[in-house]
Amino acid sequence: MRRSTLVVGSADVGEIRIPAPAFLIEHRDGLVLFDAGLAPEAVADPRGTYGERAERLQLRFTADQRVDRQVLAAGFQLTDVTHVVLSHLHFDHAGCAHTFPSAQIVLGGGALAHARSGADKYSRPVDVARVMAGTVVELVEDGDLFGDGSVVTLRTPGHTPGHVSLLVRLPASAYVLTGDALHAREALLSETPFPGDHDPAEAIRSIRRIKAVADECRADIWINHDPTDWDRLRPRHLP
Repeated sequence: MRRSTLVVGSADVGEIRIPAPAFLIEHRDGLVLFDAGLAPEAVADPRGTYGERAERLQLRFTADQRVDRQVLAAGFQLTDVTHVVLSHLHFDHAGCAHTFPSAQIVLGGGALAHARSGADKYSRPVDVARVMAGTVVELVEDGDLFGDGSVVTLRTPGHTPGHVSLLVRLPASAYVLTGDALHAREALLSETPFPGDHDPAEAIRSIRRIKAVADECRADIWINHDPTDWDRLRPRHLP
């Protein structure tokens, strides 16, 4: 897609390939998955799963890239995942959440109601129903998942009601995983919303909050859909 579609007012018409990552975080008290990518059935039938959007976005998705398969490839069982934190319930973030049967699914307050309303064209009813069939917790404030400050959900509404980002403090580094609170590094620098944000003014406030948290915690901001951030920060064994 064109980079200009990611930032309001951008003049950059260059074509880019954007990642849709998920993040697995090991903690002594549990295993946290942040976002869950595309639905497993999209591997075999992307158009049947996502309609014309699959072709318009030129979705490229292999069996090995299924989030559940990647967790298994990392040496874990699906039942080892204790928390699935979903930044929001759009199709490219919630698709594989239901494949972790022991996990508590963590959402921001208001996210589920918004997705169920039918007003958001990027939320699929089947993804929402699968999430609702699990154990769901909606947080109305920031959430410290293990009580030690190492994995903390941050309320960053704007892209959708109830959107959350994730602060991760590792022994030698820290990251703010943005979800869709940001889509491009350009938006971070200019504090500019995404054209499809539900509430652009609130989205700008969330961008500013992410910057403040990153400054306070000396954390790197990982903009999940930005290909430059993916190339800069991804583990080297991943394409």
